[in-house]
Amino acid sequence: MFGFIKKSLSKTVEAIQTVAPKRKTTFTKDELEDILLEADVSYDLVEIILNEIYQEKITRDILRSKLLATLAYTSYKEPEYTPPFVELIVGVNGAGKTTTISKLAQKYKEENRSVLLGAGDTFRAAAIEQLTLWANKLDIPIVATKQGHDSSAVAYDAISSAKAKGIDHVIIDTAGRLHTQTNLANELKKINRICDKAHEGAPHRTVLIIDGTQGNSAIEQAKAFNEMIGVDGIIITKLDGTAKGGSVFSIAYALELPILYVGTGEQPQDLVVFDKYEFVDSLLDALFEEQENIPSKVEEELSNQKENIVEMHNEISQEDTQQEKQNNKEQLLEDFLQKERLIILKKIDDNTLVVNYANTPVDTQIIFSNGTWSYK
Repeated sequence: MFGFIKKSLSKTVEAIQTVAPKRKTTFTKDELEDILLEADVSYDLVEIILNEIYQEKITRDILRSKLLATLAYTSYKEPEYTPPFVELIVGVNGAGKTTTISKLAQKYKEENRSVLLGAGDTFRAAAIEQLTLWANKLDIPIVATKQGHDSSAVAYDAISSAKAKGIDHVIIDTAGRLHTQTNLANELKKINRICDKAHEGAPHRTVLIIDGTQGNSAIEQAKAFNEMIGVDGIIITKLDGTAKGGSVFSIAYALELPILYVGTGEQPQDLVVFDKYEFVDSLLDALFEEQENIPSKVEEELSNQKENIVEMHNEISQEDTQQEKQNNKEQLLEDFLQKERLIILKKIDDNTLVVNYANTPVDTQIIFSNGTWSYK
């Protein structure tokens, strides 16, 4: 799937090239400000990034570390649960909820996991029909009722049916707009309660769908949904159709929520796991000339700090005692990163790493000495 995010950023790259038509090895702060604003990074975040850069000439490495730091919260860890895994899909009308549900269902099918849909948007005209068409096209079961009926009952019946049939995943659609925000909040909270009644711990994941073409204007909308019901992750749709790709940085930084997937087209297969490294590098490729000795991605995708620690060495072929020491060193690193909420940017040597704080784009270093990790 590598390259799909890069293709979906083509319009954003075109916008950037209107203010930076030629690739260079370095940029000034004034140039960088124009570039980031053109990509629809919010002005407040642009100021934060620029204030944390002290060099006059900004290289790819410098900018890369700052952009990655704004995405510090984008990793996601699936919670423990007893099947079925219940997902609640929320978002305003027009954001792409129905299409995204079909994409998620297709993804699970390709992973040989069974899926059932719940047509819980009983408020919007044709919402039930649209989701039913997708269910038929993908050949997956759906629980639906008539427009105007109780959406909580749909959620309950969908979960109960999935439990009875041994289905792995339940995806429940919800209304994107009722007459007032209070009505919408009450409706979503009620569905939440009913899901837990039908299956303890459900919903296991509440996913907010954000229309990428709205750019930074989607932030307040997302905050409202998070306050109403609590959001576990975000899917950004229509990224391929907008020049506002830079707003992803602002959304991630402002909401401090994981970005799970991005939509890169209209077909069920057009849903890609969000890779922050590919996302950042795709934008930087449009700005910077290739240089020798530019470090490659020494960071592996940190989907969570427990499983993805930067490699401490290229080969592990030492004796058992050395292996034990190495494993202990990595475990200590893992614990230190979690405790201090850090992400790794670069390895300087086996005992020195460059890191960012998860809540601010500031570089610092940590070292391993006397059997422990600490700030340098």
